[in-house]
Amino acid sequence: MAMGEGGATKAGGIGLVSSELGKRVVSAIVLIPIALAAAYQGGWAFALFWLAAGIATAWEWTNMTRVESRRPVQAVLGVGLVVLTVLLLTNASFIAFVGVCALTLLAAALLATGQESRFWALTGFAYAVVITLVPPIVREHPNLGLAGLLWMFAVVWSTDIAAYFTGRSLGGPKLWPRVSPKKTWSGFCGGLLAAAIAGFLVAWSVQKLGLMPPFSLRNVVMLSLVASVASQLGDLGESALKRHFDVKDSSHLIPGHGGVMDRLDGFWAVALILSIVLLIIRFAS
Repeated sequence: MAMGEGGATKAGGIGLVSSELGKRVVSAIVLIPIALAAAYQGGWAFALFWLAAGIATAWEWTNMTRVESRRPVQAVLGVGLVVLTVLLLTNASFIAFVGVCALTLLAAALLATGQESRFWALTGFAYAVVITLVPPIVREHPNLGLAGLLWMFAVVWSTDIAAYFTGRSLGGPKLWPRVSPKKTWSGFCGGLLAAAIAGFLVAWSVQKLGLMPPFSLRNVVMLSLVASVASQLGDLGESALKRHFDVKDSSHLIPGHGGVMDRLDGFWAVALILSIVLLIIRFAS
């Protein structure tokens, strides 16, 4: 009897780990500490972490959208992202960034075969640039720094987790069944609530610890709600792209999550919003 119970327990444990949820949990346990450690370290380590994510994103995007002359295009996009990272770490001028982006886009357009492939190659580079550059920029920003980055992580992760479990528990009307048949309005609202709480807790904590000057917690909650909506729209946007190209996951790099794009689609949307805000502030000052 004892052996039977032990065998059942062992089999149950293996079943849990091999399930979709189990794989997601194991992947999160591995990846989250790495991301947080890199964020704490900052500098080259953090920039290289996001360079790897950006290159993987460009690779997945061009594979998923079936860009013709794929390998040369992927090589050019990867080199462009590497150069942009070096420029970031050496505090190069904004004009240098614009020049490298323009040259990379031109080279990708010349290498891609056909108008549709050119479009997807160029948009893939734009998508990957946000992933590659915005997190390190936020990390080194004097008014954001590690606290701003932790806020991004907290809002996106809490939105994702709460939407997943709230949607599965409560069910109800579907959010956008043609694009993502499993997502529900209850999950959407659960994600909003969790993001507001998580964003508030991060802001309140960093204020109490004296890591940032006082600022409006009400505004943080409002921004967290906006970021949560953006995160969920980013998720839906990638789902629409995958459905258009009839693929289940962007790749199989991350067990239980699919690819890097599948893991960072919501984070990308929040990073895009922050990049626009930072650009507006830069040119307005």
